[in-house]
Amino acid sequence: MSLIENLNWRHAVKAYDSSKKVSQEDLNKILEVARLAPTSSGLQPFRVIVVEDQALKEKMVKGALNPEVMKDCSQVLVFAAWDSYSDEKIDKVYDHHTDVRELPRGRFGSYTDQIKTLYNGQTAEEHFAHTARQTYIALGLAMAQAAELKIDSTPAEGFSNDVVDEMLGLKELGLKSVTLLYLGYRDLEKDYLSHMKKVRIPMEEFIISK
Repeated sequence: MSLIENLNWRHAVKAYDSSKKVSQEDLNKILEVARLAPTSSGLQPFRVIVVEDQALKEKMVKGALNPEVMKDCSQVLVFAAWDSYSDEKIDKVYDHHTDVRELPRGRFGSYTDQIKTLYNGQTAEEHFAHTARQTYIALGLAMAQAAELKIDSTPAEGFSNDVVDEMLGLKELGLKSVTLLYLGYRDLEKDYLSHMKKVRIPMEEFIISK
């Protein structure tokens, strides 16, 4: 199927069949697409935490707007961004770039000096606002890959970041949760959206040509 057909097929599932699990092979494909997502300066300033343990999922539901969805889905992917930029983080990423490309370390020093100067002039809040935005690119690509595999997904911002961060120990990793992606297979009886037409505003209203 084409990407457009896949996106017409998918919707934000409101009820999952807890007896059906996403295979490790398919999960790996979704995670690889998220890993390959483009990011500003190639820094990949976020991580994806995979939560499959049922007891942990049930601890994370406190404050969630759709607790049953979180409990019944196969996996919860937590997209968590760096809480701030630092010279050390930037150097670590670019040392990896040069090592993989078999180039001398410091090869991109003039560029990394520029972005260090930029970020050093910003607050930690500004840093997180920027790193958090990077996660949405990966989130969108992960949903598209899931749709291609005919795996259902539900993106979520309606959850308690404090609860998720605490349950997963994200502060100690220098991360803060941004979004969740629930994965699994729809419960056709309980997922009311499964039987409804997909709705988007008309193309002529959505696109503004100048």
